[in-house]
Amino acid sequence: MVHVLTQPDRPAGRGLKPQASAVKQLALARQLALSQPVTLKDSALTAQLANLHAEVMVVAAYGLMIPESLLQLPPRGCLNIHASLLPRWRGAAPIQRAILAGDRETGVTIMQMDAGLDTGAMLLAQAVPIADDDNAQTLHDKLAAVGTQLLLRVLQEQPQCVAQEDACASYATKISKAEAHIDWTRPAAEIDRLIRAYNPTPGACTIWNGQTLKIWRAEPATATAVPGTVVQADNNGVVVATGTGAIRLLELQRAGGKRLAPRQFLAGTPIDAGTRFEA
Repeated sequence: MVHVLTQPDRPAGRGLKPQASAVKQLALARQLALSQPVTLKDSALTAQLANLHAEVMVVAAYGLMIPESLLQLPPRGCLNIHASLLPRWRGAAPIQRAILAGDRETGVTIMQMDAGLDTGAMLLAQAVPIADDDNAQTLHDKLAAVGTQLLLRVLQEQPQCVAQEDACASYATKISKAEAHIDWTRPAAEIDRLIRAYNPTPGACTIWNGQTLKIWRAEPATATAVPGTVVQADNNGVVVATGTGAIRLLELQRAGGKRLAPRQFLAGTPIDAGTRFEA
């Protein structure tokens, strides 16, 4: 018997109306049994799941620590689809942290969950290159496709577990909105990675003329000026000087507006060369 767990509906969108997760929507479409517990530390929930006599539990980006009472229920344990090559980037935001760090590759690891934070033994892993134009969404989609295939292999082949090397571990801490403010004194390559890592959420941002602008796409450019200075603004992009080199902004958004290419953005919001962007 298949039983699906997902978190309760959360407010989303401009109207902040409760919205079902993609997991819930798929479960309902497939007419699968579904639960949305507020907490997993509930004896009634544990008893309910124990009565299912499930062979294995699969966890993917649930967002909460799984209590040991649930980890011990299935005979084959709880399998986690983790979006990194463990033990690198244990934690909440492995995709964004890999891009921010300038990693040339990441991957997916299927691990046997234990009581720690992504510390369980590994069953299978596969590397995935990070392209120069990958953002968090495109990389997520690549890893999701790989993760599906790896999970099926683990369920069919039942490979042996391999312990992680804890000494090599690094942690992908949760992303905060404050991190998404662009510091123009940083090198252009670093700012480019920041923009890509925070697309689609929370979105890299800067202050111009007293208003917040979100930057969704950019590329390194060549220019020299005080960091944050707009060197050029035309249909080809908005070139901004950085601590080392410059960066060309290729997709911008005003508060309450749409994401726009330079031509459309500048038609409604002219930006003059010589003006400054602030962190």
